[in-house]
This record gives sequence, C-alpha cells and structure tokens, in this order.
Amino acid sequence: MIDYILISELNDFIFCPYSIYLHNAYMETDKDFYSATPQIQGTIAHESVDNKNSSTKKDVLLAMPVFSEQFGIMGKIDVYKIKEQTLIERKYKLNKIYRGQIYQLWAQYLCLKEMGYGVKKISFYEISTNKTLPINLPTKDDIKEFSDFIEQFRSYDPDSAIQVNNNKCTHCIYCNLCDKTDLENVFQ
Repeated sequence: MIDYILISELNDFIFCPYSIYLHNAYMETDKDFYSATPQIQGTIAHESVDNKNSSTKKDVLLAMPVFSEQFGIMGKIDVYKIKEQTLIERKYKLNKIYRGQIYQLWAQYLCLKEMGYGVKKISFYEISTNKTLPINLPTKDDIKEFSDFIEQFRSYDPDSAIQVNNNKCTHCIYCNLCDKTDLENVFQ
C-alpha cells in the first residue's frame, strides 16, 4: 500500500522538513498558539472555496479531492473550471512564487490529468490584489524534476541534521516551538 504524500506538504518540505513534524505534533492544539497572520489570512481566504460557496456555477468544481497513484500524492484542488479546463490555486498574497508552490500546482495538475480531466491552463489567483498569475504547464523535464522531488521527499531521513537557516526560521510559524533554534519568529 502506498503512503500518500499530502500535496499541501510539498512546499513545507522545501521550506523545512522539520516543520511538517512540528505541524503534526501541534495540530491538535489551539491554532492561535502557533498561527501567524499569513496563515490566518490564508485560512480565511480559503473558507469560501472549502465551504464551496465562492461560485455557484455548475461548471466550476471547488475543493475537490484529487490523487495520483503514479506519484503517490493526494490533496484538494481549489478551483477547476470545467469548460475552460483551467486549474486555479488561490493564495491570499504572493510576494514571490516559490518552487514548492509550483510543485503544489503541478501536483494538482498531474492528479487531475491522471483522474481523466483535461487541463489546458494552470494559474495562481492572488486574492488580495484580485490578480490571476498564469503558470506554464509542466514540461517533460519539469515532470522529471517533480518526480525526483517526490522521491527525495519519500527517502528523507528524519534523523538527518536539520539545516538551520536564520531567514527561514524567523519566518516559520513554529520557530518559537522548535528545538532546533533559539531564534524568535517575526510574527510576534
């Protein structure tokens, strides 16, 4: 049996594999204990999709579960426009698009394709600016890169040393709870 990787964890893994452990360790606690403004804004921004009330159009799928046996990944898409064959990942604010966010969008795309959906366009939608940011469909080389990344994720050794990166750590919502650093996060 495949242990599926959550699509939502792909960006977290690139940011810091240990953050996935911390998220799971603290997931049952009060989110106010560790959530920061960006996560709260993201949660609020996702509510209309998660509650499936951001669109009443019959040709728009919201918060649909997706999976790929080929890659062993699963998660949810935000928005899929059936007629336009367009996949949209909503984000509250995107100052920069990181590789992990691209991997999340590619993962959703690959899941939809494997599930038999046609996808001609993929994009991010930035809620705070009401802008759509188109992303190129993954090429064969991109899919190979993604596949290699999934293998790296699967073969990660949690006992390996964590590379402390002061800039990343200070922007991690788990920074104050992390036993790998004494830094304080910027969200206090």
